[in-house]
Amino acid sequence: MLDKVRAQKRAATRTPAKDAESSGRPAGRGKPLRIMLMIHSYWPENSPPQRRWTTLIREFRKANWNVEVVAPVAHFPLGKRTLPTSLAGRPFRGQQGPLGESIKRAPYIPHSGNSHVARLMDQLVSAAMSVPAGLMWRKSEVVIVTAPSLPIMVAGYIVAKARRVPLIVEMRDAWPDLARDARIVKGSVKSLVERVVEAIQLRADMVVSVTEGFAETLRARGVKNVVTVSNGLDLDSVPVFDPPPMDREIFEALYLGNHGESQRLDVVIRASALVGDSMVLHMVGHGTQRPGLMELAAELNAPVIFHDSLHGKDVLDRYEKADTCIVSLRDDWKSFEATVPSKTYEVMSIGRHVTAVVRGEAARIVKEAECGDVVAWKAEAIAQLWRELAADRSRLQAGTSGREWVRKNANYPMLATQYMEAIEGLVRERSAV
Repeated sequence: MLDKVRAQKRAATRTPAKDAESSGRPAGRGKPLRIMLMIHSYWPENSPPQRRWTTLIREFRKANWNVEVVAPVAHFPLGKRTLPTSLAGRPFRGQQGPLGESIKRAPYIPHSGNSHVARLMDQLVSAAMSVPAGLMWRKSEVVIVTAPSLPIMVAGYIVAKARRVPLIVEMRDAWPDLARDARIVKGSVKSLVERVVEAIQLRADMVVSVTEGFAETLRARGVKNVVTVSNGLDLDSVPVFDPPPMDREIFEALYLGNHGESQRLDVVIRASALVGDSMVLHMVGHGTQRPGLMELAAELNAPVIFHDSLHGKDVLDRYEKADTCIVSLRDDWKSFEATVPSKTYEVMSIGRHVTAVVRGEAARIVKEAECGDVVAWKAEAIAQLWRELAADRSRLQAGTSGREWVRKNANYPMLATQYMEAIEGLVRERSAV
C-alpha cells in the first residue's frame, strides 16, 4: 500500500525535467535563455535565498544562460552595509557577479536588523526601487521573482507586465497562509496582504513551490501552472563526517540558523535546562528572538553557548563536533505542515543525527531518510530524547542514508535541470501564442 501511495505521489510531482529524462531528451540543452531574477537578498550576503539562487545560477550559467539579477545593495543581516562597495554594490550601478551574472542594485534604508517595522520599510523601498532597476536592463525572456519578501513580488509583477514577458513567482514559504498563522493578518475577512499575494499567484504564468504540500495548496486555490523545485544543496561541496565518538561524556547538540519566531527556540533551550550539565547546546546564528533567548538561557542557567554567525570552515568544524543537529519549526502554525527548513538537507548530508522538531512534510522526509528522530514540540520530550541518545550513542551513527536521500531528491544540479526545463517549456509556450 505504501509503495502504491509513493508511486502516485511521484506521478503527481512529475516535472518537465523528469519527463525529458525518461524520454532520453537532454535537459536544459535548448537555446540559451536570458532571464531576470528579482530577489531581496543576494551575493555577497549569506542568506537562504542567496544560497539557493547562487547555486541555481551556477548551473544556469553552465548552460550558457544569461542571468541578470536585481537585488538591494548588500546589507543583510544587520540592516546596514558592512562590506566594501566593490562587493555590496552601488544603487542603480551594474556589477559583475562571481558566476558571470550581471547584478543591478537597488537602494535600501539602513535600519536595525531586529526591528520588524524598519525591515518592512526597507523592503518596501528596495522593492519600489527595484522596478526602475529592473527596467534598466535589456529585455529578458522571463522574469523570476522569489518571495518572501512580499513587496518584491509586486515589483516583479510590474516589471514583467511592463516588459510583456512571462512572470515566474517562486514561493519559498507558504504565503499568504503563513501571514495568518503569524498573526500578521487577523480576522475572517481576507486582508490586503492576502488579496495581493493571491492575485499575483493567480496571474503569474508559473508559480514555483519548494514543497509539494504547498504546491497542492496552490492548485486547490486555482493556480493552474504550479511546479515544485525543492530546496537542496550541492552534495559535491558538502563533506560527510565520521560518526561522533562513542565515549564522549558531554552530549553536544547544535542549532545553526535563524533565531526567529518561526523556530520558537525557547523550547530547545528549556529542554537543555532539563538535561543539565551533562550536555551543551550550541546556538549559532542571528534573528529577532536572539536577545530574548539569551536572557532565557541565563534565567534558567541552561547549558547553552551562543555563537555569532559562522561561515565556511567554521561551520564545518561546528557540525563535526556535534552529536545531533536540530531542525525546528513551531507546530502551532498550520502552514508549516508544508514547510521544510532549508538546513534540513545540509544536516542530512553531513552524517549527523537529526533532532527534528517538525511535522508534516519535513517530518516525513526525516523519517523516510532514516537519519534522525522526529520529536514532539515539548521541552520534556526533547530532553528525554537527548538523554536516551546520550545513554545509547550508537543511535547517533546516522550513516549515509540521509545523504543518499538528498542525492536522489534534493541535489542542486538535478534541481537546476528541473528548473531550466520548466522555464524553457514556459518560454516555448508563450512564443507559440
